[in-house]
Amino acid sequence: MTDPAQDEHASDEHPSHAHAVLELEHFLPYRLSILSNRVSQTIAQLYERRFGLAITEWRIMAVLGRYKDLSAGEVAERTAMDKVAVSRAVARLLERGLIARETHGHDRRRSVLALSEVGYSVYDEVAPMALECERRLLTHLSAEEKAQLDALMGKLTEGIAHMAEPH
Repeated sequence: MTDPAQDEHASDEHPSHAHAVLELEHFLPYRLSILSNRVSQTIAQLYERRFGLAITEWRIMAVLGRYKDLSAGEVAERTAMDKVAVSRAVARLLERGLIARETHGHDRRRSVLALSEVGYSVYDEVAPMALECERRLLTHLSAEEKAQLDALMGKLTEGIAHMAEPH
């Protein structure tokens, strides 16, 4: 007699001889994506409830809080977000008065974004909340493990360039 639980799982799996097996639960890009989404969503619940900000909007504000006078393209580059998503979020932030758009110096063709005074007041409340969430996430790691994680994240970031290289 077979175990129904085993039968149930067996039907979910493809036979290994017919297909390549990709165990998502062990596939690093998938695991990083899931972790990133869960962390982002947890933090987002805090600032969304209080300030009505979506994840893309907060990321733009966070980048502009750190770097002044960036174009929308530069924001997209720094956040690794899609240019269309950035454009839509920028429009919402401009409409709410949280950011301002100005022409850049002598180059009238280039517009740059910056946090407005109201934007800075929101940023000054959300940034500490985000940092506290990060602190809580890392609380179970020792100082050595935090340093290792930071070093490993740097190495993984460097490794991205090699992913697209031909074998």
